[in-house]
This record gives sequence, structure tokens and C-alpha cells, in this order.
Amino acid sequence: MLYYLFEYLEKTYQFPGASLFQFITFRAALAIFFSLLISIVYGKRIINYLRKKQMGESIRDLGLEGQKEKAGTPTMGGVIIIMATLIPVLLFAKIDNIYILLLIITTLWMGVIGFLDDYLKIKKRDKAGLAGKFKVIGQVGLGIIVGCVMYFHEDITIREEKANADTALVENSPEIPDFKPAVKSLKTTIPFVKNNEFDYAAVMAWIHPSLKTYVWLLFIPVVILIVTAVSNGANLTDGIDGLAAGSSAIIVLTLALFAWVSGNSIFSDYLNVMYIPNSGEMTIFITAFTGALVGFLWYNTYPAQVFMGDTGSLTIGGIIAVIAIAIRKEFLIPIFCGIFFIETLSVMMQVSWFKYTRKKYGEGRRIFLMSPLHHHYQKKGIHESKIVARFWIIGIFLALLAIITLKVR
Repeated sequence: MLYYLFEYLEKTYQFPGASLFQFITFRAALAIFFSLLISIVYGKRIINYLRKKQMGESIRDLGLEGQKEKAGTPTMGGVIIIMATLIPVLLFAKIDNIYILLLIITTLWMGVIGFLDDYLKIKKRDKAGLAGKFKVIGQVGLGIIVGCVMYFHEDITIREEKANADTALVENSPEIPDFKPAVKSLKTTIPFVKNNEFDYAAVMAWIHPSLKTYVWLLFIPVVILIVTAVSNGANLTDGIDGLAAGSSAIIVLTLALFAWVSGNSIFSDYLNVMYIPNSGEMTIFITAFTGALVGFLWYNTYPAQVFMGDTGSLTIGGIIAVIAIAIRKEFLIPIFCGIFFIETLSVMMQVSWFKYTRKKYGEGRRIFLMSPLHHHYQKKGIHESKIVARFWIIGIFLALLAIITLKVR
């Protein structure tokens, strides 16, 4: 909203300093500052409210050190993340930008699903929470929305021609005369490959040339799979204090860099990255989201004063998935979301091996002492704060590896 106000003041009254709001970096800095402020200042009030309403976590006894002490800790703290993200976005972002609208819808959609799950667990004393099939239906529904918008909306385009080297460097993805008109395309990026672009339409054309127009039949299921996988991965990672929030903050900072570069005609040209008009505006949302996550960590680091619950973890995963799809970096997800990927893989391996050995030997055997992976290290006697710190370090390494792909072909 403030963007439109200052745009009006600049055009009408030449208001001093109003032109600053034209710059993405300035608004991104304001977004992260205000999201941090909101999450830290109002986070405590929300925690006290949740405690007053007895929204405490019920803990299953898994034999983990320090587990029983966490019983009664307020959950549903994901509300803090959602609030601290959306308020700065509404203040500083261009609300009519299709990418911003898509991310707002994602936040609210996944937030409602997670909230219902947490509410049923706590207030209705239903340990299962929202039935798994309804969670999946919600995730599939979001995937269909995102896939359809990406495929059908006229403002979601790419430009493949390089910018004129003599053009002045600007931040807001200006119209460059040397660019050909924007085109609708489902091209995306594959890391570590020469000419690292992949077109979903080419797969359909390979099956039969006439199927190229039906590429959405391939693209939308892929989007559904990504949204479901990443949101569940974030949910599984949220098992010890600060792990999911800290790991996610590292991931989204990486995505902020990708979004800003992809939406900037000059830098995308220099780095030979796909130029996606209007995508730079997502930097405002991502920085606000980062500030909200870091502010939430103020209360979620060991010993946690609040848990994010499914309200937070499902929302975090959904947002990360949609951003990655929007900036055409979905094939980089196993790298920069490596923590989520490893945690999910450990559960899949554990369950599969247990079922296989029980069928073959009559007794189920385990690969890990407990899954997800962070519980395995807890069982080995490593303190959870040390596990979290080491996972963060691995997350930073994976983020740097993902950034390196900007130039490595």
C-alpha cells in the first residue's frame, strides 16, 4: 500500500525521497526490518495468548532427552510467522503483482490447513489432527492453483534475449529495447548442465508433436508433487527447537538472491540466468518471510518458548516450493532444501526397510535409531542445540552450492 502512496506523491507533488520506493532493495530492507520487529515485539504477546488459551503441545514419550520438559509449550506459533510476513508485504510490495498474489494465497491456504490440524490436536484432543487425506487434498489443491496460474496467466512470462551491455543498471526490470517480446514458456533450469534449460513442452513433443499443447498435463502434476513434498519435508524437519525455522531462513535467503537476479535484466544477462519479468518483486515477500523466521527463532531456539506447529511448518514448505517454481529453480530444490530432503529420505528409508525386513525375517529392523534423522542423533546422546547448529552449517553449505550453480554449467 505504501508503494502506491509514495508513487502517487512522487508523480503528483515530487515528494522528497518518494522515489526510494521504486527500488526493490530499499523496500526489501524495510520489509525485513518490519517483519523482524513485528515477530519479536508481538511474538511474545501471541505466545502469552496461546499459553492463556492452553494451546500447549502434548508430547509423546519417545525416550528422548529433555522431551518431557517440553510438554505444555505453546504451539501454533506459525501464526507469528504468517502475521510478520503478510503485514510488511501488504505495506511495501506491489499487491497487483501476480507472483505476490500467488504467494499470499499460498501463505493463507497452507496456514489454514496447518491451523486446522493444530486446533484439532489441541482443543479437540485428537492426536491424529486433521486427517491425512484432507491435508493431501489441500496440498493438491494448492498445487493445482499454482500450476494453472503458472501455465495460463498472461503476466507469467520469460525473456530469453540478452540485454544491451550499454544499458544503465537499474533494479526494477525495465523494458529493454533489445529484448524480444515476453513469451509464455514452461522452461526451467537444470543445475550443472551446459545450456541448462529444460522445457516441459519438449517432453510432450517427444512423445508426439501434437501433444505439445497439452503440456499442462505434465506440468501441473509436477507442481503438485513439489508442493506436497516440500511442505511435508518442512513438517518432518520441525522436530527439535530451532531446526525448521533456522534451516528455512537459510533457504529463503538463497531464494531471495535468485528472485532478485532473475527479475533484474542486467544481472540475469551478466550471469546468463533466465530473465523472468516482474519476478524481482518476490524479493519483498521473501525478505519479509526471512525476517519473520529469524524473529520467530528468538522464541524458538533452545529451550523453545513456542513451537510453530503445522501452522508454521506446512506454510513454510508451501511458500518455499512456490517460490522455487516461480523462479524456475524447482530442480535445485534437492540442493538448497537438502535438509528437508535428507529428513524426508531418512523416514522413507526407515519405514521401507522396517516393512521389508518384517516381511522377510518376521521382525522389523531399523537403519537409524529413530527417524527423522535429527532424532537419530538425539538417540546417540548429542544435545539438540548442537544438532541444530550442525544442520544449519550443512544448510549454509548447500545454499552456497546452489548459488554456485548460477555460473557453473
